[in-house]
Amino acid sequence: MELLPREELQKIQLNRLKKILVRAYHNLPYYRKKLDEAGVDVYRLKTLEDLKHLPFTTKSDLRKSYPFGAIAEPMHNIVRIHSSSGTTGTATVVGYTRKDIETWAELMARTLCGCGVTEEDIIQVAFGYGLFTGGLGVHYGAEKLGATVVPASAGNTLRQIQILKDFNISVLCCTPSYALYLAEVARENHIDWSQTRFRLGIFGAEPWSEEMRAEIQKKLPIQAFDIYGLSEVIGPGVAFECEEHQGLHISEDHFLPEIIDPETGETLPEGTEGELVFTTLTKEGTPVIRYRTGDISALYYEPCRCGRTLVRMKRVASRTDDMLIVRGVNVYPSQIESVLLSFDGVEPHYQIVLTRENYLDKMEIHVEVSPEVFSDEVKKLEQLRNAIQEKLKAELNLSSEVKLLEPKSLQRTEGKARRVLDLRKKEGSK
Repeated sequence: MELLPREELQKIQLNRLKKILVRAYHNLPYYRKKLDEAGVDVYRLKTLEDLKHLPFTTKSDLRKSYPFGAIAEPMHNIVRIHSSSGTTGTATVVGYTRKDIETWAELMARTLCGCGVTEEDIIQVAFGYGLFTGGLGVHYGAEKLGATVVPASAGNTLRQIQILKDFNISVLCCTPSYALYLAEVARENHIDWSQTRFRLGIFGAEPWSEEMRAEIQKKLPIQAFDIYGLSEVIGPGVAFECEEHQGLHISEDHFLPEIIDPETGETLPEGTEGELVFTTLTKEGTPVIRYRTGDISALYYEPCRCGRTLVRMKRVASRTDDMLIVRGVNVYPSQIESVLLSFDGVEPHYQIVLTRENYLDKMEIHVEVSPEVFSDEVKKLEQLRNAIQEKLKAELNLSSEVKLLEPKSLQRTEGKARRVLDLRKKEGSK
């Protein structure tokens, strides 16, 4: 499947799309309503081009279906339930049939293999286990591949480091921000990585930049790979980097991708950045049609140097809902991260704090620096701070105030890093 000529792959996609469309129409009332309102005859889909005439699905649609309204099978056919955290609203709930679980394991085995994992590896899974899809998704895929799995789950960093050493771990799977925290704790405890088998890091669940990849690879003896997935589609296993690091290969035999203009909904051409949209082609429990992910990416159809013909997506550095509007200027945290990490001595631990004074937005960037830099004379710190502020202004076309902090000033997290603290609403108009 990973090497098929595009014409053959498209035949498979069209056949599966026709089936999933009929399935959704007959088994999910909200899809029947959407498709009827759009004037779509699910039996008259002729080509993949017809996809653009189908209605979108949003997170709001799934939330309105809480808890089981998005499940297209009788509950006795559902063997697993996962859901989002619900921290930003009602949780989205997805159901998996036995076949879905088998498909997911196969996709994650493909993902891990694409990143260089073999059956000889011992994998430490430091994603959370439970309703979050990350831990169990990677776990089942690693077992399918034949690797040895250590289900460490998230948290207890000193214990994680001990396991890395004592269990001869060669592959770590977690969020990239947690990998950096683990590296920091390991350095404080004088861990000698040369005495371990540690060689690969497979990271996902949050956007991260090329600069952060460089930081991780500098602080840990690994090659870092990006993987992509989301619970509404299946979980991790939707796309993965190969050794070329030229975008993430999407498993197109199971997920049909599009890039759209987030404002107009129009489909955008190859290579153009926009919002990533997925239609599941094989999911039984919770099929989704044209699901708007909110992730900003682009698609590239030219075959990769690795030999795979699967379309590649640009790694996700931002989301439509991550975009900050500060004094009328659109700002993405990924832009700020790239600037910060371009300076020597600046640590990859930062927070963007938004406040409002006298009806005007104010943006402060709190960032840690290395112990050596922080112990420098005040004049050198001031020069560094000014240089960062000037580069940020040139990049963002917006003034901001940078505060350099001593190491470990910002709170660490075992899951997704909280990069933005927006206090404007709490402070009202003033």
